[in-house]
Amino acid sequence: MNAAASNGEINNHAYLIVALDQLREILLQHADPSLLEDDESIGERNPVAESLTENSIPPSESSALERLCAIFGLSDFERNLLLLCAGMELDASFAILCAAACGNKQRTYPTFGLAMTVLESLHWSAFTPAGTLRRWRLIEVGDGSELMSSPLRIDERILHYLIGVQHLDQRLLGMVEPVQVTEDLVPSHLQLMQKIVAAWWVEINDYLKLPILQLCGNEVASKRPIAALACQYLGLNLYTISAHSVPTTSSDINQFKLLWEREVALANSVLLIDCDDLEATDTAREGAIAYLCEWLRSPIIMTTGDRKRARLRPLLIFDIARPTTKEQYGVWEAALGTNAQSLNVQVDAFVSQFNLSAPVIQAACSQVHVEWQQAQQSKATEDFQYLLWDTCRAQARPKLDDLAQRIDSIANWEDLVLPEAQIQVLKNVATHVKQRAKVYELWGFGNKSNRGLGISSLFAGVSGTGKTMAAEVLAQELRLDLYRIDLSAVVSKYIGETEKNLGRVFDAAESGGVVLLFDEADALFGKRTDVKDSHDRHANVEVSYLLQRMESYRGLSVLTTNLKSSLDQAFLRRIRFIVQFPFPDSTQRAQIWRRIFPKATPTEGLDYQKLGQLNVAGGNIRSIAMNAAFLAADADEAVTMKHMLQAAKSEYIKLERTLTDTEVNGWV
Repeated sequence: MNAAASNGEINNHAYLIVALDQLREILLQHADPSLLEDDESIGERNPVAESLTENSIPPSESSALERLCAIFGLSDFERNLLLLCAGMELDASFAILCAAACGNKQRTYPTFGLAMTVLESLHWSAFTPAGTLRRWRLIEVGDGSELMSSPLRIDERILHYLIGVQHLDQRLLGMVEPVQVTEDLVPSHLQLMQKIVAAWWVEINDYLKLPILQLCGNEVASKRPIAALACQYLGLNLYTISAHSVPTTSSDINQFKLLWEREVALANSVLLIDCDDLEATDTAREGAIAYLCEWLRSPIIMTTGDRKRARLRPLLIFDIARPTTKEQYGVWEAALGTNAQSLNVQVDAFVSQFNLSAPVIQAACSQVHVEWQQAQQSKATEDFQYLLWDTCRAQARPKLDDLAQRIDSIANWEDLVLPEAQIQVLKNVATHVKQRAKVYELWGFGNKSNRGLGISSLFAGVSGTGKTMAAEVLAQELRLDLYRIDLSAVVSKYIGETEKNLGRVFDAAESGGVVLLFDEADALFGKRTDVKDSHDRHANVEVSYLLQRMESYRGLSVLTTNLKSSLDQAFLRRIRFIVQFPFPDSTQRAQIWRRIFPKATPTEGLDYQKLGQLNVAGGNIRSIAMNAAFLAADADEAVTMKHMLQAAKSEYIKLERTLTDTEVNGWV
């Protein structure tokens, strides 16, 4: 026994030795002396047990054996039968004693028949599958031709418990995992934790009457820490199971139910069912989880994005929100420590842009500290703030693969050819995004109302005038990801589905770090119609829902349209910035031509003023330049005006237009 072991562990060990020695004496009384193989040690008492018996037997309340008997209501006969099986694992002499006691040298193991012979207070119900020993799988019946002569074995989990070691059942490993208390909670989450504690602060014998606690919302990272701290206050051990690990067949569900209920009894365990990533289409697991919630005799916590109902058990719902802006300030400052100023980290900028949970902020700061130190050792000129910013952007990157496309933004202000008025409006958009925290939080505009805090922009103009490029420039300026929303995946003919898809887009983007681009938005946000039927009413609901989400979305959302006139005026009034992208004149087109070719592209004799006479938009200019580059590459030549003429003719055929003499006069 380890010298550092607690008194409880020592007493438990001593009590188990005494109990096994008493059972050993019973077996000796029934043993056939001829089968003891002249082993004199078989008849000798355990010296430790003899010493303990002569002085004082440890109190039974410190014994795992007696606690187990109390938990499962074992009779004296069942207690000794379980102890007989435990002796086989803990005392080598028990195999010989079992054979000698039953008069059969081959039966070196406990059986029901042996128990009937040597143990008092026999009752047949102890042998049945419905009896406590077998129903709770405290013992296992091995293969045999007859029940009474089949070998018995103590369950491994129960053996560890008797010794004083808490160890999760092997059959549950890989399905459930312990949840540790690792983070301090922000004040708003601490208040929620206290409410959870109050909800379960009751003496209750039937766990089916204990309310299920449902933690809802998109703040996934904070749910487990809140639940773990609440369970710690209550003296409970929290384990979690992913919804995807919940068994779905009847036999597997029943086995899981029995094993987990046994864990609840042995270790005061709580089950957290993580349904945050469960797809609504996974009806098999939805049904299995619903069954467990109704019939599993266990304290249950469920985490989910959407609220779920329970039919039989009471249900308490707690909405978990992201830490407030003030709380995020505190988390950032604590995570950065005293290094924030020396590392030139502008906490305001991070709080303004990213809406991250406390665990994510702490993990990001820890990761970047390591990366930055490695960069310093290798004499790399890495800026700590930029490293931290890009790490937060990656952490905040939403899961929108089926509804949106992430665009790598490489364009900058020099690539935009627009009148000065439009450029100034775009720079104002960037300013609003950068200064949100100061204006909304420090200067109090956010305290007036949550409406109108979203930064929305409408880019209007014919195709190819630079609307998408302007969105890229803003994303590059703000050092954010740009997501182009796939409207074909968002809009649905089924009532209510479009709102659900829009909700998924905005919910996923709420952590910040994202510019949302609804390209060709007139397909979704056209004029609201007069209400003539249910479809008209539903179209209005879709637009109203979008307006509400855009106003509450803390990031930047950009809508592009070729037909500004098709948009409802009521809708336009609620957009903060409207930028009209004009068709470029010849001077602007010449500027675009000068910037369109990469520096590595070989050119020769290009006349940008003449190229500017082509009456096409920037998108077509890019297409012509690229086609000309391919023609020149195939001829192994530099790009010249002859290649440009050939490419222009191809582009005009695509546009169903004819090149005029004025446009190409003097090209070649």
